[in-house]
Amino acid sequence: MKIKNPSSRSALSIRPKDKVLDVGGGNHPHPKAQVVVDKYYNDDTHRNGQIEILPHQQFIQADGEKLPFKDNAFDYVICCHVMEHVPHPDRFMNELSRVGKKGYLEVPSLLGEFLAPKPSHEWVALEIDSKVVCVRKKDIGMTTQTCDFGELFLYQLQRQSLAYKMLLNTEPNLMTVRYEWKDKIEFVVDPKDPRLRSYFTQPWGEEQIITQFPKRSIPKEFLKTFKAFLKLCSVYIG
Repeated sequence: MKIKNPSSRSALSIRPKDKVLDVGGGNHPHPKAQVVVDKYYNDDTHRNGQIEILPHQQFIQADGEKLPFKDNAFDYVICCHVMEHVPHPDRFMNELSRVGKKGYLEVPSLLGEFLAPKPSHEWVALEIDSKVVCVRKKDIGMTTQTCDFGELFLYQLQRQSLAYKMLLNTEPNLMTVRYEWKDKIEFVVDPKDPRLRSYFTQPWGEEQIITQFPKRSIPKEFLKTFKAFLKLCSVYIG
């Protein structure tokens, strides 16, 4: 079940003594993970650089759809920007749930994939009704995009715009789905339900917008913005 939408992978519910697995850590493994799994060791096609393993981490080469661990072998499982590449997201998420008691899943959102499309991504996702809903890109015509604003939204604004960073901190599911779970990831792959599918195939109306970006009262909005500001101050002043 869903726990929350963390603002980043640095804001996870990991306890000091937890045994942590990072599935697909690639060139940026989570520092709190003791074990890192990756399907590819020498092939950097699906990542932004060469694989990196920190000194305290054990590396195991394995397929995320068939992890070589016992049930509940880990207290926490982290998986960032991997599921959009896999052939079978249902098998993949079931494996994460099987080997971990809790965890964090991060994947590009539908909006994020429109703005920064990646040819290696097979799937896009949204969180709907506290479930991770996945649709294959080619099934909704996302393989013929001609515009790519990734340099702007993934890099330049991240480097120079404080306002943009504030936005990402107050709306964590804007460019990515950030889903912390306990016991089991709730998901739907290739939904047949017309309501769920409409989020991926039709212009968004009020229902879709409010589902993805719920309305907040003015006091809650001020509080959320203030917390985001303090977080960014700690990073800059730090």
